[in-house]
Amino acid sequence: QVQLVESGGGLVQPGGSLRLSCTASGSVNTMAWYRQAPGKQRELVARITSGGTTIYADSVKGRFTISRDNAKKTMDLQMNSLKPEDTAVYYCYASIFRDYWGKGTLVTVSS
Repeated sequence: QVQLVESGGGLVQPGGSLRLSCTASGSVNTMAWYRQAPGKQRELVARITSGGTTIYADSVKGRFTISRDNAKKTMDLQMNSLKPEDTAVYYCYASIFRDYWGKGTLVTVSS
């Protein structure tokens, strides 16, 4: 059983930056950030393999950067040039033999 704990959400003005972090209680393979805006389905934001291969949703390419530290069992999401449409609950995801999810952290982009 792996537990995932997110941190770093909050309120930020459009154009601002936030950094989200996720800490896993055990070793995992692929990790990712998903988000769910009010009234919308959960969507993939960015994903990173244990080897460091990354993919991004088109909507965040060039603005968000995903990274991880396998030794520390952490994953970060650096979010720059934030837009109101980035407002959502952001969830940490990890997989090893099964899927694991964090409880989510709220990111609000508003002036």
